[in-house]
This record gives sequence, structure tokens and C-alpha cells, in this order.
Amino acid sequence: MKQEDLCGGEGTCINSNGSYRCSCSKGYTNYGNNSTKCSPLKCDSFNGNGGPASSLGGLADILFMMRNSCLALSNPSAASEVKTDGEAQLEKLFTAAESILSLGQLNSSEDVSGLLSTVENAIMLIGPQLKDKHTRMETTETEVEIAVQRGKTRPTGPIQLTNEVATLDTDWTTAAGTGPYPGFALAALLSYKKLEKSVNRSFEGLKGHEKDGVTPSFQISSKVVSVVVSNPNTQQLNRNVTITLRHLQDTKESDELSYICAYWKESGTWSTDGCYQQESNATQTVCTCEHLSSFAVLMALYPMKHSFGLQVVTKIGLTISLLCLVLCILTFKFCRSIKGTRTTIHLHLCICLFVADLFFLAGISQTKPVGGCSFVAAMLHYFFLAMFTWMLLEGVQLYRMVVLVFNATMRPLYLYLTGYGTPLVIVVISAIIRPSGYGTDQHCWLSLKDGLIWSFFGPVCFIIILNVFFFLVTVWKLAQKFATLNPDLTQLHKIRAFTVTAIAQMCILGLMWVFGAFLFQEDNTVVAYIFTILNSLQGALVFFMHCLLSKQVREEYAHFLSCICTPQKKRYSDFTSTNPSSSQSQALRSGQHTGESQI
Repeated sequence: MKQEDLCGGEGTCINSNGSYRCSCSKGYTNYGNNSTKCSPLKCDSFNGNGGPASSLGGLADILFMMRNSCLALSNPSAASEVKTDGEAQLEKLFTAAESILSLGQLNSSEDVSGLLSTVENAIMLIGPQLKDKHTRMETTETEVEIAVQRGKTRPTGPIQLTNEVATLDTDWTTAAGTGPYPGFALAALLSYKKLEKSVNRSFEGLKGHEKDGVTPSFQISSKVVSVVVSNPNTQQLNRNVTITLRHLQDTKESDELSYICAYWKESGTWSTDGCYQQESNATQTVCTCEHLSSFAVLMALYPMKHSFGLQVVTKIGLTISLLCLVLCILTFKFCRSIKGTRTTIHLHLCICLFVADLFFLAGISQTKPVGGCSFVAAMLHYFFLAMFTWMLLEGVQLYRMVVLVFNATMRPLYLYLTGYGTPLVIVVISAIIRPSGYGTDQHCWLSLKDGLIWSFFGPVCFIIILNVFFFLVTVWKLAQKFATLNPDLTQLHKIRAFTVTAIAQMCILGLMWVFGAFLFQEDNTVVAYIFTILNSLQGALVFFMHCLLSKQVREEYAHFLSCICTPQKKRYSDFTSTNPSSSQSQALRSGQHTGESQI
């Protein structure tokens, strides 16, 4: 057999008793297996040369370490002190990668591409140096499984590498490739445990996923995994590889959601070229790909199209609610017989609810322009929070009416500062911390990502808990007062009626936002109907409880209607009873008749 067949064109065959070894030229290596061919090494891939290494802390250390290892393999005499033990190098590699990933989200797509490509090249260098056929290593940030086959002939047969989040199915023929055989074949499956947050962006390259003319939004739905093989030509494989990726959340595909298989391009964007979904269920997606890279499952989210019936219910219901709220506002503003602190609270509660419903009806689905949508979301956030704040003030007022009998009124200035100032502070702080969270691709409301929604639900839950406390104390105090020997029944009955209506109001508003918490998620048609119906009932409920159930308000309504319905009769009687000329002529006639009779 020729020397070139044994050691390659850049290797020198050195014979010994019953055996031989290959000595490689500078720039070539047989990875410590002296009986295999010499293969070229490309140490320049670990140079860095500016790029991500200069901005991503820790990546330069990996590049420096791997370049020294590469130089040691290609010319051991020039770097004899560098250890080339595969297992030790693999441990150092992922310890260094862990120090990068543990710092949190990577700042740019270039940093992500630099890290992925560096780790893949490092595995290509380290893999042939591993002693075992199968090597598995796990850190808090990564998990890798590497399979290596050595021999004078190309290996054949299937390969399956698996971990908790992914499975790779391919074969040794694909892993080895069709080019010159270096005496080994390598396949590796690497999963990143927390990298999905850093790559949940750069979706601008995804085209062709429109449905009925609607462009979806995308988000990462699996862990990021990298597939590495010794085949130098991985851009167009002879056979497709199959990768099974587990979803981050168990969600079935629907009209509003579909899963797509994508890979991370070196340019720093996601693409689906050459990757196809083979099958998918609620827990995992099976992808088949024509090339190798770093992969993930993306979730394409299509805006939910509410049915015509829901749109009709929303418009009719909110219109009725707005009309009832207008009547409430006019009643509380102009009805003199019910003037007081409680009426002031009801007036501003109705104003906040009216403005919030108006913005909801006109702008909740108007996602373009983005600035207008953010404004609508901020207004909804503010006025719904203000509504709950005024509801809290009503609970405080009832508590003061029962506990502080002689000092139950509250200054209007304090009411305004609390009712409008508190929600303003919350909204301003939220907008400063997370300005991009106001408005989404589907709705002009708070984003469900990054916890911004809790700047609304947190205060609402706190207010409801406080109100429950105030109402419990109020009911307890009322029970004590009813049990006294000489209770003021008129006043107590009035406070009891106030308390019942306030509790009913809190239940309706609180129940509505229990369903509102799930309104802007997928597959929520039933929730949308319930939320819309409850939202529509708010204005009618406030009008019924605080206006129609009030005897004083009913009397004011009756007086007002009597003035409108019988104006002519009242004017005629007023005219005849107050006309001075008629009275004087009538008196003159009666005097003449008296004089004649006396004569």
C-alpha cells in the first residue's frame, strides 16, 4: 500500500516492527492517533479578528485557548506545553461558555453568532481527541453528547443522540461525508439551556408564513440546539437529518398558532430555508433539515379573528354601558339631594370607567400606528387603574361612616390626589421601565411578556384585598350597632344599603378582570364573550344600583320628567294665577255690582 494511502499526502509513514506511524507536516494532524491519515487544520477560525470577541466578554478566552490547542496539534514542537487531552479541553470549553452565558441575555445577534460558531468549531477540534466513543457533559448552561467512530474504513449505521430537550436522528454516512476520510467520523448534539431569550428576535428574514393575508408574529418555542458533524460539507447534505425539539410549553397548533422549524444564520437572523416541519403535537415538533446549523422551533402567532357575533356584542354592550354611564355622571353632577363625599366618589368612578370603555371600544384593536396603539394602551392602563382606585376610596368612605361617625367626610383635594395621582405614578414608572410593553401586534394593551402586565394586576389585587378588609370590618361594625338597645335604624339601613351595592360593584369589576387576565392569550373566544358581557354590564350595574335603587334619585327623576311632560298646563295655570290686569278688572266688576245692589 502506498504511503499516501496510509498517511495522506502531507504525512510521512514511519515503519516499526509489525506496525507504522504517521508523522504529519506542519498545519496537519492525526489528532494523536498515529495510525490514521493526516488531516489539514484551520487554526485561523480561532483568530477572532475584532468581531464578537471584542464585545463579548469571555469569548476571547475561548478563542485563545482553542487556537493554542490547534497550533499544538499542527506543530507540537512549537507549543509543547499545551495539553491536548480531549476530555480536559471539552471541560474547559464549556466552563468558559458557562461564564459567558451565566451573565444573562446576550446583547446582540452578532454576539450570538460568534458564540455559536466558536463553540461548533471547538467541538470539531476537540471531538477527534476524545478517548471514548460516547462522551456526555452537562453544565448549568449547556448539555452536549458526542459520538466518535474510528477506523480505516468509513463507519455505517444509524446515529441517535438525545437529551432532555432534543433528539438527533441521522447516520454515520451523513456524518462522515463523501470527501477524503480522515480515519474518524464525529456527530455531536449540543443544547443551550437558557439561550432562547437571547435569540427571541431577528425574525425579519422569515417570509412566506402569511395566512389569509395576515402576517404572524414569532417567538421562540424550544431550546436552541446545535448539530455538529465531521462532514466538512454541511450546507447540502446527501441525506436529511431529523431533529426532534421539545416545546417550552405544551400548546397545540390552532388557527392562531403554528410551529415552524428554523435555523440561525451566521448573519444573525432566523431562516427556514431547507428546514421543514415533519410532524408536530402539543409537546414537540419533528424537523427535517437539508443542512446543519443551530436550530429551534419558532411559534408563529396569528392575530385572533373574533367572530362577527363577538364584535356585535362588544359594540352594542359597550354602547349601552357608555349611555348608562352618561346618565350616572349627569345624575351625580346635578342631583342636589344626594350631594356628598360618596356621590363625588361615584361621579369620578363613572368618569374613569366611561373614558376607559370609550378607549376600549374605539382603539383596542387599532395596532397601527405603533405610537397611537401605545397611547391607547397607556390610557386604558391609567383609567382602569383609576377606576379601581376610586372603588378603594368608596370602601374607605364606608369604613369611615361606620367607625368615624362624626368625621366621615373626606376633603375633595385628598380624593383627587389619591384617585388620579396614584394610578398616574404607577403608569409613569411602568412606562419608564418598560416603554415597549405598551401595545402588542394584536392588541393595544399591556404586553404579557417581561411581567409588565403585573403593573396593572398587582395594584388591582391589592385594592380588592384592601376593600375586602374594609367591607368585613364595616359589616361587623354594622352588626354590632344593630344589636344595641337604641340603634339609629334609618342611618344604619342606609349604610347597609351602601355596603351591599359597593360589594356587588366590587364583585362585578373584580370578576370581569379575572377573565380579563386571560383575554389576550390564545384560544380565548369563550373568555372574550364573558369579559365583553361583564364589561358591558358595568355601566348598567352602576346606573341601577346607585341611581334607580336610590329613593332620592327616583324622586328627582320623577320631578324632572313631570317638568318635561306637562309644561303647557303649568304655564297656563301660572299665567292665570298671576295676571294682575285680570285680577283688577274682576275686582272692579264686583265693586260695581255691589254698588248697584246697595242702591
